[in-house]
Amino acid sequence: MFEALSDRFEGVLSRLRSKGRLTEADVDEAMREIRLALLEADVNVGVVRNFIARVRERALGEELSKALNPGQQVVKIVNEELTATLGGETIRISYSAKPPTVVLMAGLQGSGKTTNSAKLARWFRSQGRHPLLVGADLQRPAAVEQLRTLGRQLEVPVFSEDSDPVAVAAAAIGEARRTGRDVVIVDTAGRLAIDAELMDEVRRISEAVQPDYTFLVIDAMTGQDAVTTAEAFHAALALDGVILTKLDGDARGGAALSVKEVVGRPIAFASTGEKLDEFDLFHPDRLAGRILGMGDMLTLIEKAEQVFEKEQTEAAAARLLEGQFTLEDFLDQMQQLKKMGPLSGVLGMMPGVPKEVRNAQIDDRDIARIEGIIRSMTPAERRDPDLIDQSRRLRIARGAGADPARVAELIKQFKEMSKMMKRMGGMGSKKMARSKRKAGKAKGKGPGGRTTGGGRVAPNTRAPLRLPDLDPSRTRGTGLGDLGLPGLGDPGPGLR
Repeated sequence: MFEALSDRFEGVLSRLRSKGRLTEADVDEAMREIRLALLEADVNVGVVRNFIARVRERALGEELSKALNPGQQVVKIVNEELTATLGGETIRISYSAKPPTVVLMAGLQGSGKTTNSAKLARWFRSQGRHPLLVGADLQRPAAVEQLRTLGRQLEVPVFSEDSDPVAVAAAAIGEARRTGRDVVIVDTAGRLAIDAELMDEVRRISEAVQPDYTFLVIDAMTGQDAVTTAEAFHAALALDGVILTKLDGDARGGAALSVKEVVGRPIAFASTGEKLDEFDLFHPDRLAGRILGMGDMLTLIEKAEQVFEKEQTEAAAARLLEGQFTLEDFLDQMQQLKKMGPLSGVLGMMPGVPKEVRNAQIDDRDIARIEGIIRSMTPAERRDPDLIDQSRRLRIARGAGADPARVAELIKQFKEMSKMMKRMGGMGSKKMARSKRKAGKAKGKGPGGRTTGGGRVAPNTRAPLRLPDLDPSRTRGTGLGDLGLPGLGDPGPGLR
């Protein structure tokens, strides 16, 4: 969503970083460019004005004059103010002392209330809670059935009755207490536009259930209209937060950057895809870092922890350094990497990745082709690629629907990677032995002699990551080396 804004910010801030001394004219020029970038991103005019004023005041004040590197300090100021504009801190969800905790979902029709009610239920369940979904949208045909379908996928019960929406919501509280459900999520009706009837119905439901949290679901693709919608709902319901959907879309991002300052309520959750697990708490500092090209390592680590089996990964790393890493291990690692989502999204969270690489069109089908080649091998061939002669190579290529040259290239690169990592592991073992010998000699020294500790068992080295369909020349000189599939060298024309 924020690609264009991120590119503009990166251009401005990279010029500031390169300057050892900043003048008022330098700061004013940077502020003009940032103002234009924010306005082009459809950010509210008042929000832009306040943001620029705060950054300029700090950049020209005493805070900057005391900095060792003024350019870096301006980047720090922009990052802090952007984080504040996005909401400052991640919302902390607290629970009612007398269950259930009631969450009311409001919003216009088409904003994604029903789907995000289910996503929120999944999130609560991941926190160890027992949610109940309530179908109080009796206006839209099949809305309750949609909620029931999502509830079955999540194994979360859904309560609804063919009566009045207010009565359904009120009865759901009693149902939750009777069945031991400690969180109730009420999905209300929407309209194509804000009207008195919609507001009156939502207000009466709110009075009936007395929600602990009232969340407004907003489609980020609607731009400034999203902020107008939020203001109208907040006036009627006193919102506690906003759930922003379609953050993975190609909108300019103005809604995300405007809603907190205009409405005075934070973005609580963000939906980044259509799948039920593509939903989490909104982290303003992390999004600010991504907009400024600083990456988002915390989210990347969290995703990796969710999908990678720790013991399995450690065992594979040990086999890699011992020269025992097989194509079977490689296939397992690729499967786990795919669970983190599209590779383009993973790259976007890595700090220091240049925009040419981050914005590259990476086709995940290229990984599927390599998987097809490995799956066409027998278990024995995966464990020992030396078994693969010309006839086996032809059989594997036919099974994968690939050219035999691609199979040969993949096997060649895998063998080279295995040899390299085995040498790395051996170097680490020799270094450890040398360190131990040095430590033993140091202990025999007289007064004033130094005693040294042991070295590392093995260097903290990982096989290079190269992405298919990516020209390696685009990453040269960036400090990133080559990017691509784990452990593979240049894929060559056959694998591209």
